[in-house]
Amino acid sequence: MGVKTSLEWLSSCAGCEISLLNIGEALVPILTEHLEIVHAPVIMDHKYYGQCGDQGLHLQLPEATVGIITGGVANEEHLEVLEEMRKKCAILIALGSCATQGGIPALMNGQDSSASFDAVYRTPSTDPGAVRPNQIVPQLFDRTYALDEKVKIDLQLPGCPPNPAHIAEVIISLLENRPPNLPTKSVCDTCPTRREGKGAVDQVKRFVENAEFDPAQPISEMRCLLEQGFVCMGPVTAAGCAKRGAPSCIEARVPCRGCYGPVLPRGNQMLDMMNALASNGIDTKSVVDRRSMLRFSGAHGNLRPKKKVAVKEEA
Repeated sequence: MGVKTSLEWLSSCAGCEISLLNIGEALVPILTEHLEIVHAPVIMDHKYYGQCGDQGLHLQLPEATVGIITGGVANEEHLEVLEEMRKKCAILIALGSCATQGGIPALMNGQDSSASFDAVYRTPSTDPGAVRPNQIVPQLFDRTYALDEKVKIDLQLPGCPPNPAHIAEVIISLLENRPPNLPTKSVCDTCPTRREGKGAVDQVKRFVENAEFDPAQPISEMRCLLEQGFVCMGPVTAAGCAKRGAPSCIEARVPCRGCYGPVLPRGNQMLDMMNALASNGIDTKSVVDRRSMLRFSGAHGNLRPKKKVAVKEEA
């Protein structure tokens, strides 16, 4: 018998599950010889309240040695599932940036939830005067939370989606009873592009124009995108996306978007990135939407609704 393993998904898109499948042939012996999947809604029919859905008033999950959860916590059902997983699993792993930092779902944290519902359910494009759903559907929280804001998490593996090789490394390290060998540096630390010091521009460039590079030359001959004036999040983003050598976005000559979250678990990518821009001689006032730097890490209180500024009426 293999190690009993339970998988769950909360506020997520299934990209992490696809990444798990992308481990490829190496996944076959892991699943057939080393793991015993006892619960996984994405691949097996296992009900929360018994197979007929009528056993008890509280959801029940099987006990497992390892629990892997993707997605953040956005409503009451998510929290109930998460707490049950924590109760039944000896080791709990947060897989993907939604689970570790809130991810894309945490973009909702930047606006008032009531205003969001009004925009969806009470606009001319819908039914005028439609009411917010309040029956059957789980109660939505005030914001989307990362898993470690609600329960103790034993291991975090970020990424949108996570690197398949690192998912395999985490599973194998658990089987071998050793710490996983995972990246600890930033994207910038692993980037092979050429650096010449402060860039020649003092204003942020929007990525509606191509970066300067010679497609016939290796990526090591392209000048650092941050030095070219683009908002490349590499200095403040955890490494791990590289599959062939260079970080994935950089490999495509595109600035890093920050999808692996901050280098430090509770870091603030927006604040750190503004400092990185300033240190490169770029006017931070030229950044059109600095809050977008938190597009993958809006949990932990980083992204909040803007405070309304009172407008004084003229006498």
